Amino acid sequence: MELYYKMKDLEGKGFSQRQISKKLGVGRNTVSSYLGMSSKQFIEYIHSLETRPKKLDPYREHILGWLREHPDLTGAQVHDWLIERMELKGVTQATVRSYVKDIRERYGIPKVKNQRVYAAVPEFRPGHQAQVDFGQLKVLTVDEKERKLYCIVFILSHSRFKYAEWLDRPFRTVDMIRAHENAFHYFGGMPEEMVYDQDAILAVSENAGDLILTSEFARYREHCSFIVHLCRRSDPESKGRVEQAVKYVKNNFAKNRLFEDLAAWNESTLRWLARTGNHNVHHNTKKRPAEVHALEKPHLRKIPSEFPIGNLTDTSITRTIHKDNVIRFSGNRYSVPAGTYRSDGRNVAYVEEKAGTLLIRLKPEAPPIAIHRIPEEKGLVVSDENHRKRDVSRSTILAAKITEAFADKELIGWYLDELRKKYPRYLSAQFERMEDAIRAHLPYVDEALEKARLLNLVSANDFRDIASSLARDSKEKKNGKTEAWVSAYEHLRAAERTVDYYASVLGGNGHDQSGN
Repeated sequence: MELYYKMKDLEGKGFSQRQISKKLGVGRNTVSSYLGMSSKQFIEYIHSLETRPKKLDPYREHILGWLREHPDLTGAQVHDWLIERMELKGVTQATVRSYVKDIRERYGIPKVKNQRVYAAVPEFRPGHQAQVDFGQLKVLTVDEKERKLYCIVFILSHSRFKYAEWLDRPFRTVDMIRAHENAFHYFGGMPEEMVYDQDAILAVSENAGDLILTSEFARYREHCSFIVHLCRRSDPESKGRVEQAVKYVKNNFAKNRLFEDLAAWNESTLRWLARTGNHNVHHNTKKRPAEVHALEKPHLRKIPSEFPIGNLTDTSITRTIHKDNVIRFSGNRYSVPAGTYRSDGRNVAYVEEKAGTLLIRLKPEAPPIAIHRIPEEKGLVVSDENHRKRDVSRSTILAAKITEAFADKELIGWYLDELRKKYPRYLSAQFERMEDAIRAHLPYVDEALEKARLLNLVSANDFRDIASSLARDSKEKKNGKTEAWVSAYEHLRAAERTVDYYASVLGGNGHDQSGN
């Protein structure tokens, strides 16, 4: 009755039906209907609504309980729960929405609105593209404890046919590859192109716009021969479909659902996909994804032979190195040596949890740059006092990175020690120049090191010049410009003179300029 009298009051003040509808947040048809009744007619109308049986009345207490416990439930989610939990059949989603709206108004349960952001994305031909993205959500367990879950969602861009699975920890490269295999079998084939966020478990570096994949995922991509398109972060124009799919999975399936165990949760996800996620009419295409997928499936590529996932390491968890030289892991912050973070660098660390200890590396197989005991508490900063010594730490980090590049670890160890002795005040600069030379001439660094040792040239500049010369010679040989004269005179050596000799020449002590 209160809503009716508000409408009548606004009408008496000269408001139009459109203005009343907007002001009170109700539909124009409702406003028109209510204003067309007298007070007596409206009371009779409300009474008829209360006494008239409705198809969903047997489920009223269940729906009311769900809405009171979870005020943010949508009508679409209530419809799915009725199908799953009450085995309801033959009731449309629109009917459930209307019934839920009536219960909200009658029992004073306002709807919590979450504004969704949509991105305009071009249409793709069947079988061309799939998009992939991650999500995470905190859920309650059956024993009323909070648990954080992580999901990966795949969607075929043409049909909007979806696949999703969950883990109770962050995804690693091997987990993502396994999820790809599962998704491709669920789709019944592979698309030509896969679209991802630029994520550390996929991309380890960026150089002038060229993105470099992690070695594990690069092997998998080569095995499957699909095109990889990596988006910048927050790029809805390129992957708007999967961003909305992740929200759909989280809000329609996962939100307010009790977690028992991971296997049961993933099984429930597959059942939800079949009855709701891929069955309901898509709001943009106005078609059921499952029906469109049946037409798209013949256009998907054949899945290649099984990829040997067991051969991949399962420890490639990555974390960002922050400006204050810490990484975040499992609710705590852990220090790395000062100077590890570089404004022009990649700033990705590989972490491994082993027997209660956290090992932090700059590359999966490199020596650890930091080792910390993992505390039971959360919200701590776990630091090592030695990490505050910037000069020592910086050179140590560079030395570890340089050592990785060489096959003869003993020889490079000797060379770095010699640099330490010769350039104690400029060690970081020497190591940085060594690193630059390695990056520029990686195929020739082992040979360059051998020559530097043979000639006893202990300097990063000398090492760089030798490596550069080897690279240039190799290129000329490939171009057919063999320098035959080099070998013809290679045995000749310039005459060596003592300092006394040159002093006598300059002093005019009777020696002629020929040295005789």
